[in-house]
Amino acid sequence: MGTQQDMIEVLVIDHREVEEMFTQLERMTGDGGEQAKTLAEKVVIELVRHSVAEEEYLYPTVREHVHGGGKLADQEIAEHADAEETMKRLEALEPGQADFWPTMQLLMSQIRAHIQEEENDLFPRLREACPADQLIELGGKVERAKKMAPTRPHPSAPDTPPANKLLAPGAGLVDRIRDILTGRGRS
Repeated sequence: MGTQQDMIEVLVIDHREVEEMFTQLERMTGDGGEQAKTLAEKVVIELVRHSVAEEEYLYPTVREHVHGGGKLADQEIAEHADAEETMKRLEALEPGQADFWPTMQLLMSQIRAHIQEEENDLFPRLREACPADQLIELGGKVERAKKMAPTRPHPSAPDTPPANKLLAPGAGLVDRIRDILTGRGRS
């Protein structure tokens, strides 16, 4: 059994997985196939799960440990809200529709900018300010939160504790049941 990953490592791995899906989608741009729809659904599922975990654990930790962390966390949460609105629009589209690929490009642009900010500024500042053992403990919490998180965008849902931690598991259960019944995100 390997060592537990810290929160930053867990989140960076998520970033790489999403980037790989974006690269696959870029190869399909303009294609109206079912494969593009399924991959877009998988991207949304992963992004929502990731965002919920960040809102539950990353941003409260940033507020607590990083100088100016409240402002940084608020900015990151606002970026999540914008991306969630884009994901909500994307969910209603099919690859053959005129707005699908421009909406997907907007989402990729939003997420790539967000990832760059986190990895180049936020994560290094947090790693310097937060004790390593706390980051490791938070890595496990982030992994558990992702398993219970919603899989669909809920733009009007709370995005800060404690309300998000109370409501996310219930919304996640409903989303996962809907995904099973509809086959969403499966090839």
